[in-house]
Amino acid sequence: MYLGIDTHKHYSQVAVVDDDGNLREEIQMQNDDLGAFAAEYAGSSAAIEASGTYRPIYEMLVEHLDVTLVNPAKTRIIADATVKTDRVDAKRLALMLRADMLAESYVPPDEIRELRDLVRTRKSLVEERTAEKNRVRAVLTRTNNTYDSELFGPTGREFLAELSLSTADQTIIDAHLSVIEELTEQIEQIEDLIEMRVLEHQETELLLSIPGVGSFTSAVVAAELGEIERFDRHEEVVSYAGLDPTVHQSGETEVRGSISKEGPAVLRWALVQAATNAIRYDEYLGNFYTRLKERKNHKIAIVATARKLLVSIFYMLSREEPYDPPEVSA
Repeated sequence: MYLGIDTHKHYSQVAVVDDDGNLREEIQMQNDDLGAFAAEYAGSSAAIEASGTYRPIYEMLVEHLDVTLVNPAKTRIIADATVKTDRVDAKRLALMLRADMLAESYVPPDEIRELRDLVRTRKSLVEERTAEKNRVRAVLTRTNNTYDSELFGPTGREFLAELSLSTADQTIIDAHLSVIEELTEQIEQIEDLIEMRVLEHQETELLLSIPGVGSFTSAVVAAELGEIERFDRHEEVVSYAGLDPTVHQSGETEVRGSISKEGPAVLRWALVQAATNAIRYDEYLGNFYTRLKERKNHKIAIVATARKLLVSIFYMLSREEPYDPPEVSA
């Protein structure tokens, strides 16, 4: 049997199709009941779309079923469907699963998923803290106060404490500072845990051998790439990261455009950060970046450097070797 499951936050629509493509059952149920339903069809195949809430449902189903996590963006018939209802989507999933027409999303093992959760949460908290800091700066701008050095360091805090503001504005700043302190504490706790995980994994240890790459960046890259064995060629990992150029072809004319930006945005961000640091310390990548920047511009050069670095990372992890770039000729 083939089960197509259109999932939502609290309920799911299920369609069951047999080996001949005949619809055997359609049912809507609460997500808490999916485990018992899956047990009735133990050993069958099932398909669910990757979404922000897929994980608890996936883990419930995978105990009984062979579950395919579907990438809807790459399964065009689903992504582009003009008729989209729960019943239609569930049946379409089941039929496409039977026909082996679904583009599958990667489901990493638990340890990689945990590391991925940690680095994504850390990045999210840092972004929230930055937003709070910008809100403090906005109050200073509105009240015609300026400070040219690090506002949230010791001297900056002294400056903020000595300001003469209205009760309302001082209360607003104090509220934002309190949130910043709380976020900083949470970030540090997560960073400590990430640091421990980095030391436990060979992949992250290898990535630390790249000049300028620290614990957090190595953790992001390792977590977002997942098991390197799932890529056969470096072109595949570049495509997964969305760093491959788009190609437009008309007749015999081929034009390469900007990068595809498919795949995890946080992975591209981490690779660009890694490349930005590496060009300062590594002569091989630094020379590559400089030559390209002279012909193009910084943005194109740093993205191309991130792509070159990712190719090196692919071979490093595949061969279990530290970073060892070619010697730069004099």
